Amino acid sequence: MTTRIELFGCPMDTATMARTVACISDRIERRQFTQQASINVAKLVHMQSDLQLARSVIRCDLINIDGMGVVWAARLLGHDVPERVAGVDLFDRLLQEAARRGFPVFLLGATQEVVSTTASRCTGRYPGLQLAGYHHGYFWDDEAAVVERIRASGARLLFVAITSPRKENFIHRWQAELGVDFVMGVGGTFDVVAGKVRRAPGWMRRSGLEWLFRVLQEPRRMWRRYMVTNLHFAVMLAGAWLAPRNWR
Repeated sequence: MTTRIELFGCPMDTATMARTVACISDRIERRQFTQQASINVAKLVHMQSDLQLARSVIRCDLINIDGMGVVWAARLLGHDVPERVAGVDLFDRLLQEAARRGFPVFLLGATQEVVSTTASRCTGRYPGLQLAGYHHGYFWDDEAAVVERIRASGARLLFVAITSPRKENFIHRWQAELGVDFVMGVGGTFDVVAGKVRRAPGWMRRSGLEWLFRVLQEPRRMWRRYMVTNLHFAVMLAGAWLAPRNWR
C-alpha cells in the first residue's frame, strides 16, 4: 500500500500524491472500504489532548501529511517524506478519477449556499462526474437521516467538509452505515471551491505559510488557532529533537 511512519503518536503514510491517488482508486475498484485523514500541525497538536480525535484518526486506513510544518518536522526527525499531500489537491485529483471511472460522489458539509455552489462548480469542472447528492453540514439534530440519505444515494466516494474534530468523529462513528467505498474529510475545501475563501499563492504553500494567509483572510477566527497550535508544535518538536531516542 504505502510506507507508514509515526510522529508524536500518530501514524502517517508518506506516499506521493500520485501513489496516494492510485492506491485509493485501486481500493475503490475492489470495493475495499477506505477512510482517509489529512494531518496538519493543528490537528496533530489537538490529538495530544483530544483522545477521541486521536482514536478517530489513528484508525483510518490512509493518513496523509497535509501541512508543510509536519513534513519539515518529520524530515528533521529522520523520516523520508517525499512531498506534502494537501487535502484540497487530493480532492481535485480524486474528482478527476471519479469522473473518469464513473464513481458517483456525495458532498457533505459547509452551508447550503456553499455546498450547492461547490456541487455546481464540480460538475462543470469535471465532465462526466456523477454527483450522487449533496447536503449542508448543519444536521446534528438528525445524523441518522443524513447517513441514510448518503447510503441511499449510491455514492462510492464521500467528501466531508466539516471542521475538526467533528468530521473525524462523525466519519468514525458512522463509517459502517455510510454505504460508500471511500470517505475523506476535506475541512474548508468547499469554501475554496465555491470562492468564499481564497487559497494561498503557490510560493506561500511551498514555504509553509498557508496558515498565515488564512489568518490574514479571517484574523478574528484564525489567529488564536494558528498561533497557539504553532507554538505548541514548536515546543513538541524541540523536545523530540533534543531526545532522539523518542523520534519514532
